[in-house]
Formats: sequence, structure tokens, C-alpha cells
Amino acid sequence: MGFLDKAKEESSYSNASGQDLHYVVLQVTLKEKLLGTGSGNLTELENVINAQAKKGYRLHTITTTNGGSKGLGGGDRIQATMVFEKIG
Repeated sequence: MGFLDKAKEESSYSNASGQDLHYVVLQVTLKEKLLGTGSGNLTELENVINAQAKKGYRLHTITTTNGGSKGLGGGDRIQATMVFEKIG
């Protein structure tokens, strides 16, 4: 696995829903931008939330933890854990 594959894997999220479960737990790793401040992949978080909404889930709870610096170029990693609840 190369550096780019590893970086992509670190920002990936689970696709656990779709099995008609009442609750689904997903995680997204938010990475700090290389230059400037803020997250470089907030759209990924938004996409996960919208994808679950299309499947009939609503965001029930979200928590975050700071993963600290790692990898080439450093930058903080924030792990967002979300609990989605099936509507209806």
C-alpha cells in the first residue's frame, strides 16, 4: 500500500447502513488542511450525513476526538463518530 492509498484509507468511512438496521454508527476522519486552518474534507462529512438521510436515517448523535498529528506534513486528525437512527 502506497502513501496515497494510506492517506485515502485514513479519511474513509464505513458503509454499514443499508441492512435495515435501526441504528448505524459511522466514523469519518477529518484532516486539517496542509495550508491554513480548518478541515480539508468537511464535504466528506456532509456527504456521509446526506447519504444516510437518503437511506431514511437521521443523525442522532455526533462525537469527536482529536487524533493528533501523524503522517507526512503533520496536521491534526479529528475522528467524528456519528450515530444515525432509522426514521419510521
